[in-house]
Amino acid sequence: MNASPSAPVISAAETPFGLQSVCHTLASANANLDRFAWLGDGLAIAVWTRDTKEAETVYEQPGHHTLSCYLDGGYRTERQKMPGHYGAPSRLCALPGDHESRWWVRGHMHFMHLYFLPEHFTRRAVRELDREPRELTLADRTYFEDPHLATLCQSLVNEDWQSPDGLLRTNETAHEVLSQLLRGQGVRRAGVSPKGGLSVATRRRLRDYIDNHLAQPLTLGELSGVAALSEFHLARMFRESFGLPPAAWIAQQRLERARMLLRTTALPLAQIAEQCGYANASHFSHRFRESAGVTPSAYRQVVGV
Repeated sequence: MNASPSAPVISAAETPFGLQSVCHTLASANANLDRFAWLGDGLAIAVWTRDTKEAETVYEQPGHHTLSCYLDGGYRTERQKMPGHYGAPSRLCALPGDHESRWWVRGHMHFMHLYFLPEHFTRRAVRELDREPRELTLADRTYFEDPHLATLCQSLVNEDWQSPDGLLRTNETAHEVLSQLLRGQGVRRAGVSPKGGLSVATRRRLRDYIDNHLAQPLTLGELSGVAALSEFHLARMFRESFGLPPAAWIAQQRLERARMLLRTTALPLAQIAEQCGYANASHFSHRFRESAGVTPSAYRQVVGV
């Protein structure tokens, strides 16, 4: 990788998310890594620059999803098998983890990448689209235009990734980007039939019950009664239809509600802890810091009301 003395350097072991990743491919192709950061929650972001007369770049099933947004240049870069379609500032590419592609890179290009795992994308399916996670994946799209998404990408680039506050704001915006991608670039996974999981009605009933009872302890036996299934069958089918085991899903919902309350209300931490089902404010703070990397108070100070 060609990098200036001040440019970040990441080792193969740190490359998201392995040697087959898009990030590793670019580094091997002598692209300049201008900035890089892990954002928490398994998300990573990078800004790259390439200047070359002509070079071929090949991606082969990188294993993670990538959103690319051109910041400058790219006017003569094209994807093979799509001749005549070129990059330009604010144009976007969505590259699913199992995709394969070849690109002719010509001239100057400056671009941002957001790297995320398939589960980041599909776990939102239940909550935001009322769909099973295994149904959906990221569409393979080249040089599409979405002004709102491009604006979010530019705001990611404009943040200071080195400061704790800037990193936290970047994390929040990255999650908003994933929601926009899910709604605009989510497609049905080829060859997958959502059989063997919960029925749509049962999945909704469980989701609504959990939402309405987050403030109190929830047990597998209680949920099995709501679903009218044995505990054994519910545990197996819940994971297929929600993407996580019941305990992990409930823990995730508690954290998401806590984030929402911290962002949008001035409720005391003890009251938020109570509404989200934590034993006390101390327990809430411990769990929240494990997930977000900061205390609830620090989170609220950066992104809250």
